[in-house]
Amino acid sequence: MSFDKEKMLQLCNDWCKNTLMETLEIEYIDAGDDFLTAKMPVNSRVHQPVGLLHGGATVALAESVGSAASFLFINAEKQEVRGIEISANHVRSTREGTVFCTAKIIHKGASIHLWEIKIVDEDDRLISVCKLTNMILSRRK
Repeated sequence: MSFDKEKMLQLCNDWCKNTLMETLEIEYIDAGDDFLTAKMPVNSRVHQPVGLLHGGATVALAESVGSAASFLFINAEKQEVRGIEISANHVRSTREGTVFCTAKIIHKGASIHLWEIKIVDEDDRLISVCKLTNMILSRRK
């Protein structure tokens, strides 16, 4: 697959304006033929009441990155992406810093994309691992 990495990252970051992704301060930082990576700060905006990274914020990050990653493989003028299932295992907590989220393609079908998504902290320690299934639909006119 051939794509312009900087153009893809700019497009993903532009999509964040006035959305949950902007609220969570998600920033797309790297892309390749089979992956997309973003980062998110861990602060009071994404904490649960006891001061830890909220699992829901982690899942929102994972779905945001996995859904955007599916755009690497579709014709956006003719197709749309819809997340249809996500699962998450939270294996470590964190209170501050930055988390990094990378979605890697497991299955790239004509109508289904399956992503493995890992969220790690600044020391590359696994925070969560997620699996996201996206449906690829024809764009309605």
